[in-house]
Amino acid sequence: MDGWNKFQSSLSGLNLGQSANKFAKGFNSSFQATKERLGQVAPDEITELPQEYKDLEARVDALRQAHLALLKVTKVYENESYDYPTQIQESISELSTTIGHGITNFAATNLKGTNLPTPSPVAPQVSQHKTLPHALGRAATNAAAAVQRTPGGNEDKLGKALTVYADVFDNIASARVEQDESIQSQYLRPWQTTLSTSINVAMKARQAVRVSRLELDAAKQTLKTTSPVKQEQARLDVENAEDDLVQKTEVAITLMKTVLENPEPLKNLNELVKAQLLYFAAAAEALSSAQGEIEELSVAAEGEYRKSRDH
Repeated sequence: MDGWNKFQSSLSGLNLGQSANKFAKGFNSSFQATKERLGQVAPDEITELPQEYKDLEARVDALRQAHLALLKVTKVYENESYDYPTQIQESISELSTTIGHGITNFAATNLKGTNLPTPSPVAPQVSQHKTLPHALGRAATNAAAAVQRTPGGNEDKLGKALTVYADVFDNIASARVEQDESIQSQYLRPWQTTLSTSINVAMKARQAVRVSRLELDAAKQTLKTTSPVKQEQARLDVENAEDDLVQKTEVAITLMKTVLENPEPLKNLNELVKAQLLYFAAAAEALSSAQGEIEELSVAAEGEYRKSRDH
């Protein structure tokens, strides 16, 4: 350990310009951090930061964790297919169709004027939304069409009920797209911006405080072990390090307070809840209306069934 202290002291005393001094300070702070991690520094030799600073640190950490925890789940709103049951299978089918469309149109363009048969250009397949409400609406539409294509199918109560269900989910699907777009613009983007800017800036300021504190404690250790000839310079280094730590701590406290006082996260959360409320309210209203119609058809069908059994 004495050998390390001498080497550390010699680095601090070298007069090799600003770059060398910066290197020496970086080495000293890294060495100080290693000693603290290994338990080789007494607790009373570690500079105590203000209680206000430590309280703000804990609150900013909690704010950052809150952002990350909610973001981990709500990021699904960036991709509308988060609840789509057959996304992979349909995506493969769409990819095959897209490739086939590209080949056909390439041939239609490049085989003109040759003796080879020229296929007619085809329009690209219309892209479909991949959400559960859209899937339910399409499935109900296909099911209703299958029933209604049969003789007397236009009067079939199940076919009518499926048509009602399909219409309802077309409306719900539109509300679902509006919800996701609103969440992306009013919640997700600003929520991520807060995390990547103001919170991140505060975290960097805290890191600067940590480095400055390590440099101060390293300078204090150097002062204890340096030779009498270099005592004055070592004492000056400690004073400069103390001033630097005070300045960086004040900056970090200001930035952390700014982050914690920012109303933006609450505003963003409110926008998330509002978008979800509008969607679920629209879905509930549409389903309530449809359920009434389908229940009437169900009661009528059950009555006809029982009447037919009585004869």
